[in-house]
Amino acid sequence: MRLSLGISTCPNDTYIYEALVAGLENSPFEWNVHFADVQTLNEMIMRGELDVAKVSAQVFPSVRENYRCLDCGGAIGYGCGPLLLSSRSGAFDPAQETVLPGENTTAALLFRFWFGHEFGGSPRVRFALFNEVYSSLLDKSAAQGVTIHEHRFTWERDGLHLLQDLGAYWEQHTGSPIPLGIAVVRRSLPDEVVRNVEREIRRSLSLARERVELVTPFIREMAQISDEKVIEKHIRMFVNDFSEDVGEAGRRALECLWNFTKC
Repeated sequence: MRLSLGISTCPNDTYIYEALVAGLENSPFEWNVHFADVQTLNEMIMRGELDVAKVSAQVFPSVRENYRCLDCGGAIGYGCGPLLLSSRSGAFDPAQETVLPGENTTAALLFRFWFGHEFGGSPRVRFALFNEVYSSLLDKSAAQGVTIHEHRFTWERDGLHLLQDLGAYWEQHTGSPIPLGIAVVRRSLPDEVVRNVEREIRRSLSLARERVELVTPFIREMAQISDEKVIEKHIRMFVNDFSEDVGEAGRRALECLWNFTKC
């Protein structure tokens, strides 16, 4: 059976899905793989263009009529949330525009969660690709922005300033892990196919965990940053037991996110 799959080039995705992309032995599937940034993947799923995809957790309510959430392959955890950074020292300025990494990303929702609790009302924002958010902070064309992925590990080295760890704020206020990303599958696919998709993702993750080297040439080539230590940190932070099984704590976190005004 041929299915389409969408994942990002970030190390946690390529680590989990590398063996699946390469072709698992005795797999019932052939995969047409699309690599894209998370906002693009969100938009592709919202248009119904993919059979399986790793997307932002917060996009699910808008696609749940056509997709179901898988119990593996996502990104949920503790101490791994997006960071609100400034290109200048000082406190957050609610009158200034904040750059966010995509309108439908969980990072954007977590920023609004924080802003609503701290300031009320609606923040001034604009959207950009996640790497463009970071570059706009570096060249000081943006005063403040929310960064994700590998940039969680490079901001201090690059002279930026931390205004708020949005993941830590979420944990403090909800008592839940941070539900960043989920894997989804087309709802019209038979249950047996869905079970096989989950089995394939878990097999792929298991093979990754069994090998000696954490970072493979494939992961290195796909990453948006060349620093191998940063790539390793990224994988260790974002790939965990929730990646294999969302579990009850993960489901509670997702439900809280999808109803964040009640959190």
